[in-house]
Amino acid sequence: MAESNFVELAKNAKAASKKLASISTEIKNKVLLNIAQSLENNRDRIFEANNKDLKEAETLVKNGELSSSIFNRLKLNENKMRDMIKGVVDIYELDDPIGKILLQRELDTGLVLTKKSCPIGVLGIIFEARPDVITQISALAIKSSNAVILKGGKESANTNRVIMEVIQTALNEVPEFPKNVLTQVFSRDDVAQMLQQDKYIDLIIPRGGNSLVKFIKENTKIPVLGHADGICHIFVDESADLEKAKRVVVDAKTQYPSACNSVETLLIHEKFSGKDKLLEAVKQAGVEIVFNPESWHKEYSDKILSCKVVSSLDEAIEHINEFSSGHTESIITENRENAEIFMNNVDSAGVYHNVSTRFADGFRYGFGAEVGISTNKTHARGPVGLEGLTIYKYTLQGYGDIVEDYAEGIKTFKHRDLL
Repeated sequence: MAESNFVELAKNAKAASKKLASISTEIKNKVLLNIAQSLENNRDRIFEANNKDLKEAETLVKNGELSSSIFNRLKLNENKMRDMIKGVVDIYELDDPIGKILLQRELDTGLVLTKKSCPIGVLGIIFEARPDVITQISALAIKSSNAVILKGGKESANTNRVIMEVIQTALNEVPEFPKNVLTQVFSRDDVAQMLQQDKYIDLIIPRGGNSLVKFIKENTKIPVLGHADGICHIFVDESADLEKAKRVVVDAKTQYPSACNSVETLLIHEKFSGKDKLLEAVKQAGVEIVFNPESWHKEYSDKILSCKVVSSLDEAIEHINEFSSGHTESIITENRENAEIFMNNVDSAGVYHNVSTRFADGFRYGFGAEVGISTNKTHARGPVGLEGLTIYKYTLQGYGDIVEDYAEGIKTFKHRDLL
């Protein structure tokens, strides 16, 4: 897309976001139900497009141009389609996050400060493979009153195009809903153009590998929300229950190895008596175990697991804080005090006790869906759902009040909270 055309596209999205900010919950919910029904009615058409992408992707995998993990994310089956449609309905059922009163304070008699949630504006979403991302992000953007420009990977171009056409048809059936709220672009040049639109795009959210995220962060002035690597850890403490450890570690590695919340490094306390049985259970699950310091930074996205024996809880925490990507970590222990120390001192978006790292997911958190996982320390961290796509503004209501009265001591602030 030519630069002037993309600027116009981004400008239109910005204008749409302004209109969307005042759209009622009822209209947004009507649109969401239309989308869910439209997806249901067009299942065969979507599967047909996905099969075309899969056939083309098979050649890329054989030629070494596409990883098997990305190929797996590309597949749409009946279960994924069901979850995709259900995800839209789940977002319909969630409370509207816009217009919530977060704080109300009377600064002085009749002078009332209100902190109220509002949309971010225009989101630029760049993602690889997973075509179900389109419905997740579109539904979240609509419910949170944000416009969005989507750029998917070329490997899922056919599926992406059809899904967006199905969604746009559903939007057009509600005349009160603004035009240009959802836009899709396709070329690599479009990505470069998107990253330059800091005047119109308020937030970039990348969903992909480390190289993609790094490129985006280095080539835009727009704030970026997301994560690069998904290097997650599980620490099996000295007092861990062997059966719990086996269940959790095997699930975290094998349930969906290519997911960003799959465990990549297993730390085992040297005094844990069940170490050999645990490792044997992991191997029996088809996982290759690697003892190699060079692997501490490795995200395999496969049935390969780095392993290290540590001498203490402190060593485990130090290792995680040095090598983790800040995504999700878990401790397996029967010692409640050690669990609390671990959860307080590990600096990641998600820190768990006796559960699989695979729980780090917007749907499993009850967010309906997510636009991604954030390892940032800004307004949103962890799975980013509806609330993560809102910001807030302050409004102040008074009766001709002026600062001079307070500066001269004629009046004094009361700062009385009303909520």
